[in-house]
Amino acid sequence: MRIYSVIIGLLVSTSVWAQEKLTYETYLDWVRSNHPVAKLADVNLRFGEQELRAARGGFDPKIFADYSTKRFKNTEYYDTRQAGIGIPTWGGVELKGIVEQNTGVYLNPEQTVPADGLVALGASVNIGQGLFIDNRRAALRQAQIFRDATRAERIQILNDLYLDATDAYWKWSADYNNLQVFEEGLRLAEQRFEMIKESFIQGDFPAIDTVEAYTQVMDRLYRLQNAQISFFKSTQFLNTFLWDQDEEPLELVEGIFPENVLDEMLFDYSKESLRTYVLQHPELQLKDFDIASTEVERRFKAEMLKPVLRFNYNFLTETFNPVEVSPFLENNYKMGFTFAMPLFLRKERGSLGVTKAKLDFKNYERDLKLVQLKNKLESEIYNYETVDEQLKVFFRNVNGLQRLLDGEVMRFDVGESSLFLVNAREVSLFNAQVTLNDLAAKRKTAYAKMLNAAGLGFEE
Repeated sequence: MRIYSVIIGLLVSTSVWAQEKLTYETYLDWVRSNHPVAKLADVNLRFGEQELRAARGGFDPKIFADYSTKRFKNTEYYDTRQAGIGIPTWGGVELKGIVEQNTGVYLNPEQTVPADGLVALGASVNIGQGLFIDNRRAALRQAQIFRDATRAERIQILNDLYLDATDAYWKWSADYNNLQVFEEGLRLAEQRFEMIKESFIQGDFPAIDTVEAYTQVMDRLYRLQNAQISFFKSTQFLNTFLWDQDEEPLELVEGIFPENVLDEMLFDYSKESLRTYVLQHPELQLKDFDIASTEVERRFKAEMLKPVLRFNYNFLTETFNPVEVSPFLENNYKMGFTFAMPLFLRKERGSLGVTKAKLDFKNYERDLKLVQLKNKLESEIYNYETVDEQLKVFFRNVNGLQRLLDGEVMRFDVGESSLFLVNAREVSLFNAQVTLNDLAAKRKTAYAKMLNAAGLGFEE
């Protein structure tokens, strides 16, 4: 694939001179596929999935067995055997199946069963506390919410990575363009110095003009060196976003260059759509999931105000045939009730009150977060549109300065201008070109910030 052939040229190699453009699209694909933060975001989903699996384990059927015997002085006091299965259900009813076989001289009378044993099939139902929600169902619902929250958190992590990677790329691209501007400026200054020096030798220019031309060369060289430092720094920062498939960091080799920061790119957006997207911002979703989890906790705490009232009923039979149901229609059963309730419910009411306060607190936080996200989006939209207008203005400014320089050079060539004026025109143009490059990078980063403020970024 194209991306892999490009990245081969990114590997560290001081002996290879690569001339390859690292496009913005290819760069983002590589970041999305291999950056540790992107992988961290994907791993984050596993937390939610495993939490949900653990919560579902609360509804796993459980088998059990119990064996106890006592023999003393050749007398079998008792030999009790019990095995069965319990099946919790999402409706709060626990189904049970039990097989008992008990013998012995001193066996507890209530444990006396027929010689072939006794089979019991029944259920345990919470009529009071736990009828609508219990610990297992609350844990499962909260685990489902947590799984959804990890998805929203993953999107937010990727969106932030997209913004940081975009900012690094266009800063690198602007610094590359600036480097070319100052390289061209130094080339022109050196060319003009050689021309004036030759004219001085021939007696056409005074010696002071050669000094002025030389100082221009030194000034341009100094500015070029600063541009080289900036480009080196932005290149090193860009390297932090480049990793290979083996999770090893990559470094750009000399000769890899970016897209031209002045090239047009598609800015496809509408204010209305962005204002709609922000209502589903991942940060807002995380607040909603937190509130939903706390609401489950509130329902569970409210359920604790009810008395414990548990009803148990078991059909009893000596033989069990899955095909025949008649043995269970006989009037043989074992049943019972369990009741318990604190007199003052202070612990339960206090716990519920704390949860309600937490819920109110988180709702207020959510309302504040929504306002903050809306305001941030409006700020980023305004910032993008302002920078876009500034860029258009500066394009016209650079074109005007270029025409002024061309005219000044023509006047200089016919002897109607001075080296000082030509240099001043060039410096103004170079400064404007640098500003233009920085504005172009700023606009593309501003677009990414606007998308990020709306909750958008990497497209899945």
